Amino acid sequence: MKPQAFAEYDFLDDPLVDVEEVDKVSDEDLWFLPGPTEEEPDDLPPGPRAEPPETAALDDWRKAEAGLAARLARVAGRLGALDDRLKRGPEGWRHRLALIEGADLSWFMGDRLGPDRLALWISMRLSGVQDDTAALARVVWAVRRLSGGPGPEVDLSAFLDRRDPENLGVEAEPFADRAAGWTGLMAQAADLHPITRACMGFHLWSLAGLGQHGDLMEAAVTAARIAVSEGKGAIFAPLAIGGAEGLRAGGPPADRLARWLSGMEKASLTAMRHLDDIEAWSARVETEMLALSGKTPPALRAVLTEWPLISAGMAEALTGASRAAVQRNLTWMETRGLIREVTGQGRFRMWRAATRS
Repeated sequence: MKPQAFAEYDFLDDPLVDVEEVDKVSDEDLWFLPGPTEEEPDDLPPGPRAEPPETAALDDWRKAEAGLAARLARVAGRLGALDDRLKRGPEGWRHRLALIEGADLSWFMGDRLGPDRLALWISMRLSGVQDDTAALARVVWAVRRLSGGPGPEVDLSAFLDRRDPENLGVEAEPFADRAAGWTGLMAQAADLHPITRACMGFHLWSLAGLGQHGDLMEAAVTAARIAVSEGKGAIFAPLAIGGAEGLRAGGPPADRLARWLSGMEKASLTAMRHLDDIEAWSARVETEMLALSGKTPPALRAVLTEWPLISAGMAEALTGASRAAVQRNLTWMETRGLIREVTGQGRFRMWRAATRS
């Protein structure tokens, strides 16, 4: 029996296939593999942009402070001189500057409250028909916080009088939680100068979600207190007296800090000149009123030192003297050019100290 035909073929005689030749096999010959995956168009909207870390923001402010070190030292010196002046001066000076700063801040914020309306509201709770009581309340809060009390870094919620309404519901975020990011960032910036920290805190206020209620009024007052947190006489650093250049936003931290320093320096110099004028006026009035007897003249002089503007009703309420005695002394002082009437009307008249400015 003949062997099978295929027995004549010995597959062991075939040469070995090189591995490299297998690798060179065309992909078209591999019919059993799936074809190349086609790229699908990306129709998804872009995702949220990653926010820079907090440390990066702090580094920007540190670089800004380092670049403006000379100007910062000069402004700190101006503020130190004001602090020493207020430490040695009468208590009424602090209240006077707080009233002026509060009124100027109201103009920057758009409320446009003059010192006369503010003084009447604070001293006697008198307001005109056209007055916005909500705006008055905001400015009165500012004057109160600029006049004294614990600073914002002790208890920010208490400083702002911020109490969330009870009817917000259990899911509402408490103010302390909303403010945690801002207070935490301020704590991390403890190595910065108080003036720089105040500028940074002001410009990060709205970004931290703290500007819903008092808008920038709260931010400005808080920053003004932080800037002199180490002071002995000054309770706040002037920001708006004579202008509010430093409160304008826009630009990188270096630009914001430069405007802040320029505005604070101008405001501090304006406040110092104002104190010089009122001190000289008080000395002149004291000399000229020596001939007058009674308690009303010195009490009236102290009221005019503490308040930028007064009315007869205010003077009566603040001095405890009779209306007749107050009106008589005001007339005497006006006749001698010690005070000026500023309303130019027969009723609801108001006077101010006749200083050089």
